Amino acid sequence: MENILRPVWKKVFNFNWKFGLFLILVVCLPRFALVLDANATKNYGYIGLVMVVSALAPFIFLTRKGLKEIGITKPKNYRWLLIGFFIGLIISLLLFYLGDYIYGDTFNNWYNYIGRSYNIPPDIGKEDKVAMFLIMAVTGMVFSPIGEELFFRGIVHSSFAKSIGDRKASLVDSLAFALTHISHFGLVFVGGGWNFLLLPTIIWVLGMFMASIFFFASKFYSGSILGAILCHSGFNLGMIYCIFYML
Repeated sequence: MENILRPVWKKVFNFNWKFGLFLILVVCLPRFALVLDANATKNYGYIGLVMVVSALAPFIFLTRKGLKEIGITKPKNYRWLLIGFFIGLIISLLLFYLGDYIYGDTFNNWYNYIGRSYNIPPDIGKEDKVAMFLIMAVTGMVFSPIGEELFFRGIVHSSFAKSIGDRKASLVDSLAFALTHISHFGLVFVGGGWNFLLLPTIIWVLGMFMASIFFFASKFYSGSILGAILCHSGFNLGMIYCIFYML
């Protein structure tokens, strides 16, 4: 534990749950506000910056030993990289069918609300749609999975795990991840005003929580944070495909 934090930070922090809570507050609260603002203004430029900050956090605070501690290491089970990817894909499809069955083509449907941020032209041609899908898919499979997994399943999880163990820490980082995503869906900006959709939000948060548990499981069984990243990538690919071709 002594060699996990860089020397400059050891004067201020211990690598424990208090440090993890500090990271959640410093990163997730501004992110929550920025996403809400982006949903209202349609300016999503700062969201990418949040992902960059999330991805850089481990490298800012941790030593080489610390980076290995949070899972930035060679996988021990490569099969689980592929398994994790398909688990994420399946979860995203299940969430689509659940939302479509309960709420149909309304903004109570999480994918329908999130999909409007993609600004897909209603009269877009087939080839242009494929090109736009590929751009969105590659972006969605790279940036947010790397940023969010290095942060939530990486440095945040490991700091809590030092105090309460891996299982309880997984519940904490999953809850933080799920609640943060209320800014993406739950507190919605529709018709020029804000609305809080209680029951759809509960379902969405539970979905994000369960997805996070599987992200951690993929990290655990693969022996590397790459497992969580690929599981998250699979989820994002499925979500983006549903938004483009199934809504």
